[in-house]
Amino acid sequence: MTHTQLPSSRDATVTLTTQVRSAFDQAQPFALSLSKRRRTLVPLLAALVLAGCATAPAELPAIPTPARFKEALLVTRTTTEGRWTEAAVAEAQPRGEWWKAFQDPVLDALVAQAGEANTSLQQAAARVRQARALLRNAEADRSPQLGLGGGATRQRGLDRNQSTQPSTLLNAGVSASWELDLFGRLSRLQDAAALDAQAREALLQSTRLMVQAEVAQTYLALRAADEERALVRDGVAAYRDTLRLTQRREQAGDVAALDVARMQAEGSANESEALALDRQRAELEHALAVLVGCAPADFGIGVDRWQTALPVVPAGVPSTVLLRRPDVAAAQAAVLAAQARVGAAQAAYFPDIALTAGGGFASPELGDLFKWSARSWGVGALLSLPLLDGGRRAAGVAQAAGVLDEAAAGYRAQSLNAFREVEDQLSGLRLLQEQARVQATAVEAAARAMQLSDTRYRNGYISQLDLLDARRSELRNRRQALQVRSAQYQATVALVRALGGGWGGLPAAAAQSSSTTAATDMAAAALVKKDGS
Repeated sequence: MTHTQLPSSRDATVTLTTQVRSAFDQAQPFALSLSKRRRTLVPLLAALVLAGCATAPAELPAIPTPARFKEALLVTRTTTEGRWTEAAVAEAQPRGEWWKAFQDPVLDALVAQAGEANTSLQQAAARVRQARALLRNAEADRSPQLGLGGGATRQRGLDRNQSTQPSTLLNAGVSASWELDLFGRLSRLQDAAALDAQAREALLQSTRLMVQAEVAQTYLALRAADEERALVRDGVAAYRDTLRLTQRREQAGDVAALDVARMQAEGSANESEALALDRQRAELEHALAVLVGCAPADFGIGVDRWQTALPVVPAGVPSTVLLRRPDVAAAQAAVLAAQARVGAAQAAYFPDIALTAGGGFASPELGDLFKWSARSWGVGALLSLPLLDGGRRAAGVAQAAGVLDEAAAGYRAQSLNAFREVEDQLSGLRLLQEQARVQATAVEAAARAMQLSDTRYRNGYISQLDLLDARRSELRNRRQALQVRSAQYQATVALVRALGGGWGGLPAAAAQSSSTTAATDMAAAALVKKDGS
C-alpha cells in the first residue's frame, strides 16, 4: 500500500499570514515621513507576491490500494489476476446497456421508461443545470461589466457655491467596471464552480446507474416472486389432492379424523403463504411503477415464467473500479473544488483592484440633458486592502481548509467503499454458486423422497406424518433453491453497480438477443395499464 500526504493548505495559510502581518508591522507607524513610507511599501508588496505563490497545488489524496481483488484471487488461485493498471479517468464514458445481458425484453423496456420518467433522475439533472448556471455566474465575475443608468435628484443646501434654493439634476449615461484578477481569486472561484458542475454531472451518472440497478433488481425480484408463487400454489394443489384421498380413506374407515385435520391445516398454511407472496408481488409492482415514473394504479406487469438469463460479469481490476465509478469521480471533483476555494480564501489577503469608467450627460433641465455641452465622463481605479478585520480572513481560510479535509476524507471513504462493494458481490456470487450446486442436490433428493413417500402412503405403508414431512421437505428445498437463484441475480446486478456500469461488450447470447427489435416491441406491449388502455 502507498500513502501520499495531502497538500497542506494550513502551512501555506500560516506562511501567508506571517508574511502579510510582518509587512504591515514594517509599514507602521503611519506618522513616518513620506520617503520612509515608500520604503516600507517595498517589503509589503514583496510579501504579497510571495504569499500568492504559497497556495497548495491541486492534488488528490492517495488511497490505500490493494494489489488485487481478494475474491478474484480466491477464484483464480493465481497472483497475476486483478492487479492495478494505469488508466484514464472515465466518469464521462457511457455505462453501456448492461441490462440487455439478461436477455429479458420486459426489463429492457422498463429501464428505457425509467430513463425518461424517473423522478430521481429528473432531480439530478436539475442539479446539474443549477451547477452549470453557477459556473456561468462565476465566469461573469471575471468579465467586464457594462450598464446603462439614469436618474434624477433634487437637493438643497448641499453645495455652498450654489443658491439655497432647491435644485434638480438629471443624468443619463453608460458605466463600465472590471475587477483585475491579479492574485487569482476569481479564477480559483471559477475553477471551483467548474469542478462543482463536473461533480454534479458525475452524480447524475451515478443516479442513472442507481435507477437502472433498482429497476433491474425490483423486476428480477418480481419474477422470482412469480416463480415462488407458482411453486407454492402447486404445493397447495398437491395438498388438496392428498386431502381428498385422506377424506375418502376416512370415510372407508382406514384413517382417523385427525389425519384429515392435519392435512387441512397443512394445506391452509400453504395457501396463506401463497397469499403472502401475492402481497409481496403487488408491492414490488408498485415499486416498479414509481421507478418508471407511473402511478401504481396505471401500471401493471403480467405474471410470466422466469426465463431471464444470468450473465457472467468480469470483475475487472481495482484501478478501473475507481476510475469508472461516477460517485468516486464526484468525490474527486469535490476535493479539487475545495482546494480551489482554499486558494480563493487565501487571496482575500491581497488587494482588490477594480477599474471603473462612466460617461453620459448631466443637466438641471430635461431639455438640455442630451446636449453636447451637458456631457460628462469619468475614469477611476479602486484599490482596497483591509488592514484589520478581526480575524475574518483567517477564519475564512480555516473554514475552507476544513472543507478540504472533509472532502478528502469523503473521497477516501468513497474509494474504500467501492472496493468493499465489489468484494461483497464477488464473494456473494462465488458462495451463491456453490450454494446453488449443493441446493440442487438437496432438491433432487427431496423430490425423490417425496415421490417414494407418496407411493408408499397411497399403498398404506407409511403414516400421514411421514408423507407430510416429505412434502414439507420438498417444498422447503425448492423454495430455498429459488431464493438462492434470486440472490444470484440480485448479486449480479449489485456487482454491475459496484463496478460502475456495464463492461466491454455483451456476452454472445445477450448480443444476439438485444439485436432483435421485435422482442423489445413485445416487452413494451407487456407494460399495459390495468384499465385495458
